[in-house]
Amino acid sequence: MLHTQTVEPKEIRDVPDLALRNDDGILTVRLERPEALNALTVTMAEELERVFREVNDDDDVRAAIVTGSGRAFCAGMDLSSDGNVFGLDDTLKPQLADMADLDDPALARVPDLGGRVNPAIHDCRKPVIAAINGPAVGIGATMPLAMDRRLFSTTGRFGLVFGRLGITPEAASTWFLPRIVGMSAALDLVLRADILDADAALAAGVVDEVVEPDDLLARATAIADAWSKDRSAVAVALTKQMLRRNSAYPHPADAHRVDSLSIFWQSIGDGGEGVAAFQEKRAPRFSSKASQMPDFYDAWLAADAAGRQQP
Repeated sequence: MLHTQTVEPKEIRDVPDLALRNDDGILTVRLERPEALNALTVTMAEELERVFREVNDDDDVRAAIVTGSGRAFCAGMDLSSDGNVFGLDDTLKPQLADMADLDDPALARVPDLGGRVNPAIHDCRKPVIAAINGPAVGIGATMPLAMDRRLFSTTGRFGLVFGRLGITPEAASTWFLPRIVGMSAALDLVLRADILDADAALAAGVVDEVVEPDDLLARATAIADAWSKDRSAVAVALTKQMLRRNSAYPHPADAHRVDSLSIFWQSIGDGGEGVAAFQEKRAPRFSSKASQMPDFYDAWLAADAAGRQQP
C-alpha cells in the first residue's frame, strides 16, 4: 500500500524518482528527475506501474494527477544508460507466441517500459488526469494517452517523435491514439513525428484543454473533484472501466451484459443511498470502497484479458 491516508496535505517520498502528495484524496504523482527533464528510467517506470496498481486498494485516494517537476513533463526515455538504451534485453529474439504471458519472468525485459505503465493507468479504478506542464516527448507523449483527461500548459510541447529515431510507437499507444484522435489523424501524427506547440496539440486532439502554467494544477484539481468528490467510489471505478472496455467490444450486446451486472450490483449498493438522497434533497453519503468491487468485477476483467490472448 502507498500509505497515503491524510487530512492535511502530505508529502509521501517512499518511491524513487517520484514525489507523491495526497491532498484531500487527490494523489499528485510528480515525475521527479528535473535535472534530466524527467526522462523515464527503468526504475521510474517500475515505480509508476506499482503506484497505479496499488492505488486501487488505497481508499484514501479518489483521483490522481500526474505532472512533472521543473520545466518539463517528460522528455522521453533516458537514452544515457548502458546497453540497450530502451532498457530491453536484446539478447532475446522474442516472437508473437512468446508474448502471450507478459508476466513471464523470462520476458521481464522484453515488454517496453511504457507498455507496463500505460496498462496500469488504463486498469486504474480512480480517474487519472495528466497535467502536462512542459515538453512531453516520446514516452512523455504516449503516457498521457492512457489517462482520462489531458491538460496542457501553454508552454508545453508534444512530440510523437519515434520516426525521427528509427523506432516505432510504444506504450500501447497504437491502441490509445486512434481511439482519441481517429485513425487518419493518428497515422499523420506518428509518421510526421512533428513536435507540436500547445495550439497544434489541441487542434490535433491529443490534449483536451490548454491552460496557463500557473493555473494548470488548480484546473486539474477542479476536474478531479468534479469527477470524484461526493461520488460513489465503486460507481466511478465501474463507469471508467466500462467506458474503456465496453466500447472495444464487437457488439453492443457484449456491453449490455456488463451494463446490466453493474447497475444490478449498484442498485443494491450505493444506488439506494443515491436515490434516497435525491428524494430527500440532501447530499448523498456513499459508503462503497474501490478496494472492494462487486463480485462480478474480477471475473469480468479476467474474461476480458482472456479474450485478448493471442496464440
